[in-house]
Amino acid sequence: MRLKSILVLLLVGLVAGIIIWGVSLPSVRQHMLTVLQWIQELGPWGPFFVTLFYIAACVFLLPGSVLTLAAGFLFGVPIGFLSAWLGATLGACAAFLVGRTFGRAWIAAKVAGNPKFAAVDEAVGREGFKIVFLLRLSPVFPFNILNYALGLTKVSFRNYALASFLGMIPGGLMYVYFGSAARSLAEVASGSVEAGRTGQVYYWVGLVATIVVVTFITRVARKSLKEAQQETAGEQPEQA
Repeated sequence: MRLKSILVLLLVGLVAGIIIWGVSLPSVRQHMLTVLQWIQELGPWGPFFVTLFYIAACVFLLPGSVLTLAAGFLFGVPIGFLSAWLGATLGACAAFLVGRTFGRAWIAAKVAGNPKFAAVDEAVGREGFKIVFLLRLSPVFPFNILNYALGLTKVSFRNYALASFLGMIPGGLMYVYFGSAARSLAEVASGSVEAGRTGQVYYWVGLVATIVVVTFITRVARKSLKEAQQETAGEQPEQA
């Protein structure tokens, strides 16, 4: 990998780290609490604005888990889940399209000269629905960064959107349920809601999903790489 590529990756990681660190500051948490209190006062319009804020959070790499918890606390499980789930799906699709529009051509040029990277890219494109669905079940991969990263791959928008739509149901329901059991809106804004045994179960299920998706991508990528090597060998002219 060239020095320029390494520097770009380091810069992206640094920006993501600053954002993650920044949103944990007390002043930011206080602003989040103010926003949630404002949504609480909107009455029947509250769920609509949760959806809008969720879309913005996805695009600007802000954690949406607090909004999911807040949706459960403010509106209960059914309505809270629908508003957060819709916002997460639309926001994930928006971030995906931004990543694809501005970064896919650059990534395609990079992987063209690296058979291994090209094989991974081909694997994600070929088995896009399964891979995205498993990634959505895993708590290991950062949600917002994953939205942009998948936009750089060959996965079709249709498979990405459908797999995200379905794959976010378990985690969304869990967070909304935790939010509905929170003691106060301040607790929700701090993100310190007690997960309990249900959270532990989800963690282990997500860990299994992580292992499965990594193994699956590796297997499909190896198959794609082998097929590419065979095609290259078949195209070589015979020696006289």
